[in-house]
Amino acid sequence: MKFKYCPFCGNELEAKEIGDEGLMPFCVNCQRPYFDWFGLCTLSAVFNEFNEIALLKQEYVSKTNWVLVAGYIKNGETLEETAAREVYEETGQIVKNIRYISSYYHEKRELLMIGFKCDVEKKDFNKSIEVDNIQWFNINEALNLLREGSIGQLLIKNIKEKMNSIII
Repeated sequence: MKFKYCPFCGNELEAKEIGDEGLMPFCVNCQRPYFDWFGLCTLSAVFNEFNEIALLKQEYVSKTNWVLVAGYIKNGETLEETAAREVYEETGQIVKNIRYISSYYHEKRELLMIGFKCDVEKKDFNKSIEVDNIQWFNINEALNLLREGSIGQLLIKNIKEKMNSIII
């Protein structure tokens, strides 16, 4: 979101040189600069003890592609709390272990997506009304079912690389 007016006093913002940031929207009345805002959400690859990944079909997201669990961060939540909550809400699975993998910027939606690997103990799904279908897949099947070049596919590739680099 780009600011044009001050959210406190309503004055139109002016461009002002702000240190290393360059020209920034600035409220002369409140003496405050305004930086662009973007959304924050978590993206979770849900793995069970058999190394299967839960993929979802959510028709409001895509009529054809499978997706990973994702959700917006609520005020007062940590990233890990959000990821665990969304996994439970969308799949009914309880997160036992959570590991940060990487962050990804979704330019089209102006979202910073924080990617996690969430480990669960496999049990029957209890899908939310947001989910049309949900199934377990092995990692290679999941890579082929996610949209080519998607952030979800990139997250799984990053997890696979990390799993392959672990020395036993």
